[in-house]
Amino acid sequence: MNNIEKALEILQLTQDGDKLSPRQLKLLEMSVNGFLSEVGQESFSELHKKVLGGNYQEWFHDIEGLTKDHHGYIYWKGDHVEHYSFRGDYEVEKAAAQELAARCKHLEAIGVEPSVITAIWQWEEYQNITPAQSN
Repeated sequence: MNNIEKALEILQLTQDGDKLSPRQLKLLEMSVNGFLSEVGQESFSELHKKVLGGNYQEWFHDIEGLTKDHHGYIYWKGDHVEHYSFRGDYEVEKAAAQELAARCKHLEAIGVEPSVITAIWQWEEYQNITPAQSN
């Protein structure tokens, strides 16, 4: 199977690429355009295998449970919790992602569902509640 056939299969299995991370989508684009190095080709073949196996989700900044779509929406375990883009400032974005994940974990620990409302807009109401207080 050549790269174009693999790319088509990946697109079919990921809602036309909407379920891929921006990095994965760029890898797919480079494969179709013939711009992959040997390492890139290995990465693309690995992506193809992962997609076929249904295990291709990339965590945002390697934070388990946190994902980001192509429009800047951030999700915690599939639920929308924030929207942002730091335009290339990796360290600032990573710190914000870590803070957001910590908030989501805290909310879950006190029995509150993480959302844009609870993790962002009303965070001050929840930040000092301990798990013992929430029971």
